[in-house]
Amino acid sequence: MSIISTVLIVFVALEFFYIMYLETFATTSGVTSRVFNMTKEELKRNSVSTLFKNQGVYNGLIGVGLLYSVFLSKASLEISRVLLVYIILVALYGSLTSNKKIILKRKAKPQSIKFVVFAYLFLIEQYYTFLYSNNFENTSHLHYHTLFCH
Repeated sequence: MSIISTVLIVFVALEFFYIMYLETFATTSGVTSRVFNMTKEELKRNSVSTLFKNQGVYNGLIGVGLLYSVFLSKASLEISRVLLVYIILVALYGSLTSNKKIILKRKAKPQSIKFVVFAYLFLIEQYYTFLYSNNFENTSHLHYHTLFCH
């Protein structure tokens, strides 16, 4: 996996750890109140606090999965892609079921960043992996592909 891919995935993982912090540890803070557009009183309700903390654990585990895919896995590109597809699908579902104004104000940038990271991993990284793999019997096929299949 390229350095750019690694940096982008770590950036997305850090975003998930920040969300986990807000949801799990700083549930009733002013920052959490602003980010999720909820009053502090609402966040202090036991049922809401429990739901936030549970969701925070999920977000933290997604961050851990992304870091695992980058630093420990032998199939880092595959695992990264699967997690990013999951993230994008969840974001799409959230965008369909939440207030559209919130999406435009708050969620558009992080979601578009995740989409760009996935697009990079899927298109650019795949292209270079294909070009520089050792799957070709002879190099003339590689040159043919490079010259005529773009």
